[in-house]
Amino acid sequence: MILSTRRHFIGEITLAGTAAITASSFATFNTKEMFVHHVYFWLKNPASSNDKDKLVEGLKKLSKVKTIKTFHIGKPASTNRDVIDISYAISWLVLFDNKEDQDSYQTDPIHLKFVEECSSLWEKVIVYDSVDV
Repeated sequence: MILSTRRHFIGEITLAGTAAITASSFATFNTKEMFVHHVYFWLKNPASSNDKDKLVEGLKKLSKVKTIKTFHIGKPASTNRDVIDISYAISWLVLFDNKEDQDSYQTDPIHLKFVEECSSLWEKVIVYDSVDV
């Protein structure tokens, strides 16, 4: 069994298509408290490029929340292995300095407005939050 380390995690993110988040982005983090928030969206109308564009635009507005250190908006990569789920439409990866910043994000008016304006677009959302081990 391979133990997951911070370096391994950073390497996986970079190799998995989130190259916008580089190792230098992590240099400003208190890595003992870093909080990773990864959200996957399934759209009600997955074939609608207009709905995808609206969600991406909403996420770009959401990125203005002050406690966000860095973020990545993505779509499924063209990979095909049994362990990969490509059924979602859009992913939203957000890094915070700590849990308190993520908690603040959840109640930030920009986040609440995003949910109000964009929740009609999705039929399912799954969130994976993680902290360092």
